[in-house]
Amino acid sequence: MSVLTRDEAQTRAQLLDVHRYTIELDLTTGDETFGSVTLIRFTARSDADTFVELKPVELRSATLDGQPLDPETLDGNRLPLKNLTAGEHELRIDASMRYSRTGEGMHRFTDPTDGETYLYTQLFMEDVQRVFAAFDQPDLKAVFELTVRAPEGWTVLANGVTDHLGEGRWQAAPTPLISTYLVAVAAGPWHSVRTEHRGLPFGIHCRRSLAPHLDADAEEILEITRQCFDRYHEKFEEPYPFDSYDQAFVPEFNAGAMENPGLVTFRDEFVYRSAVTDTERQTRAMVIAHEMAHMWFGDLVTLRWWDDIWLNESFAEYMGYQTLTEATRFTDTWTDFGVVRKPWGYDADQRPSTHPVAPEAVEDTASALLNFDGISYAKGASALRQLVAWLGEKDFLAGINTHFTRHRFANATLADFIDSLAAATDRDVHAWADAWLRTTGVDTLTPAVTAGADGTCTLTVEHTGSRPHRIAVGLYDQDLTDEGHLTLRERLDLDVPQSAPQSIGKRPALLLLNDGDLTYAKVRFDPESFGAVRAGLSGLPDPLTRAVVWNALRDSVRDGELPPSAYLDAARAHLPHETDLALVQGVLAFASAHVADRYLKPEDRPAALATLSALCRDLIRRTEDGDNPGLRLIAVRHFIDVAARPDTISAWFSEGTVPGGPELDPELRWRILGRLAVLGAIDDAVIDAELVQDPSATGQEGAARCRAALPDPEAKRTAWEAMFATDDLSNYLFTATAQGFWQPEQADLVRKYVPRYYQDAVAVAARRGPAIAEAAGRWAFPAAAVDAETLGLGEECLRHADPIPALRRKLVDQLDDLARALRVREA
Repeated sequence: MSVLTRDEAQTRAQLLDVHRYTIELDLTTGDETFGSVTLIRFTARSDADTFVELKPVELRSATLDGQPLDPETLDGNRLPLKNLTAGEHELRIDASMRYSRTGEGMHRFTDPTDGETYLYTQLFMEDVQRVFAAFDQPDLKAVFELTVRAPEGWTVLANGVTDHLGEGRWQAAPTPLISTYLVAVAAGPWHSVRTEHRGLPFGIHCRRSLAPHLDADAEEILEITRQCFDRYHEKFEEPYPFDSYDQAFVPEFNAGAMENPGLVTFRDEFVYRSAVTDTERQTRAMVIAHEMAHMWFGDLVTLRWWDDIWLNESFAEYMGYQTLTEATRFTDTWTDFGVVRKPWGYDADQRPSTHPVAPEAVEDTASALLNFDGISYAKGASALRQLVAWLGEKDFLAGINTHFTRHRFANATLADFIDSLAAATDRDVHAWADAWLRTTGVDTLTPAVTAGADGTCTLTVEHTGSRPHRIAVGLYDQDLTDEGHLTLRERLDLDVPQSAPQSIGKRPALLLLNDGDLTYAKVRFDPESFGAVRAGLSGLPDPLTRAVVWNALRDSVRDGELPPSAYLDAARAHLPHETDLALVQGVLAFASAHVADRYLKPEDRPAALATLSALCRDLIRRTEDGDNPGLRLIAVRHFIDVAARPDTISAWFSEGTVPGGPELDPELRWRILGRLAVLGAIDDAVIDAELVQDPSATGQEGAARCRAALPDPEAKRTAWEAMFATDDLSNYLFTATAQGFWQPEQADLVRKYVPRYYQDAVAVAARRGPAIAEAAGRWAFPAAAVDAETLGLGEECLRHADPIPALRRKLVDQLDDLARALRVREA
């Protein structure tokens, strides 16, 4: 199969003006394939040759202007269109397409709970070619008309309002001009909750087996949707550009969600079957806000080519968090961003695979797919937050609205966007873009405090890096009435690089750079401030301030400047007093998955787990009165995950409850069984019995994870063959199996699979494509084998095995993380 290059896309865009697709999909032809008939009306601006893309099981026929084309000329995914003459044309393609089990193209899923089948499309990048023939590039927008034949009793959803014509035939309203990758269809016996808002049909949809759980949260989901919709209409002058707004929660979805205009698809884990924290509800709300922002950023105005993916994702990320804060009950979203999303960007930006937020050139679609990462999302959103702090929100929104007006239902580039901003401000946004969007890496800001003869101090910020920053500097004093509590004396605005040292008055106990987290940079502490942090971190009054401090500690551990044990000590001292759920979750996750499992030597891991276990016990005791069920749930989950002995959690499982609550729901039951499997405290019979009680898709994944985690050679062999020797596992079952396989406690048992991994991962990625390649690189990688041999084998694989781009990128990142872990251990 050929990947589309930037040069090829530019040539084709100069040649063609694509008007309309009329697409007929037949979903009644069996379990393996479906029918796809596409009529494309387009104009050629000159005489030339070109091609159309599709990936059929069988190309039954093709005609151009009524004249047959030879199906045998299909070369991989390209059907040549030779000797086109200038003028209007009609291309008709009749093909049979294969259903996907990997979340790419037309994914087919049968619910193990009730046997019902569901289909949905994910057409991002090149996957539209798995569903219908297309001139597949984002700047050849067209109108799309879809007709779908589906089994009786099914509902068909699409980008526009759908009508049932009878006998299983559904017609979707024609779309406005949109890109090929944004077309969407979802078909099945959906459970739906429908309403209207501001004259538009709104709907939310899920599998029937999840109906009670969706109904329980329907009002919350719809209220968030309405609030964000109204807030965007206050921000944006351009009204919502489509005829309806459906949100479908679909099974085995690879991403968090996809911004198909009028039909947003979400992973259906967002329909909560079990108890969740308010932070998790906030995350769902943020994704709703993020995807709705895409209706303007990405759908109304679309990137011209994939080097400007940040124009979609960075804006949706920024707008999602900011709008949620402004319009909903979730008013502290930037703390969660700082704890969860920003480290994702920092980590990605320090790897060899880093790239600018807006790279100069992305040569082809395979390369573009690799840039959907922490840089395009989190770093880009951080850059925009810094831009708003620098420009002011009024000028920022004025520039955004100019951008929408100039490029509605069309395509735009970075240069177009910067020109729109420049029209709204006197500031040099072109220079800002060069400094922030065209560079790589993370700047570091370190304070240097100088005391004068009169006792007053000045601050100089030592700046490693090249970007300008507008930051706040927090000056905190010890509260003499409350030992360990730090009070804010003053918050100063500061531009870095500085023109002169900044006067700060008397020496504060803590001087915190980037207080409020408005810029994207690592920060360090001067010695006096570090002492204040160790003693009083939990006494800082604002959770976003505490997030900045925790991130600084995290970065210092990763950079080998702070011993991992010191991070554990800080967590043990301060988390028992923490009130923000995102912070507790984020710190515990880093402490267990990174510090205990990777950064500490194996002989130090038991003591680390004991520390974390004691910490979680403290949090469980602290929440016995039931006032903070979210904090208690986090503590219970992590207590399970770090349990070194089976006794306590086995008793919880047998009794069906944690003493004092919560009762064990399916998520907690599978979590406990997963840990008991690692510890060798259960066998297949226990897993099978639980699967009888919970035969759902989530139960199937839990069972696969548990079986792969059993410390038994035969269990490991079976799991390995399921992942790499056959292609039967869906994307979710592959991931679940991989999550269970590698365990730090089982290093000797699985050591022989480390060299096998590189060979088998390369092979399965080549066979099954980017989605499985991503899962193999992310979840099946031997991350627990932190040693030079694993690193050397991986480097050898990159040199000689030629993994496909999606796997190569994952391996580069994993090996860099492994090398970092080894450096931390040595330090």
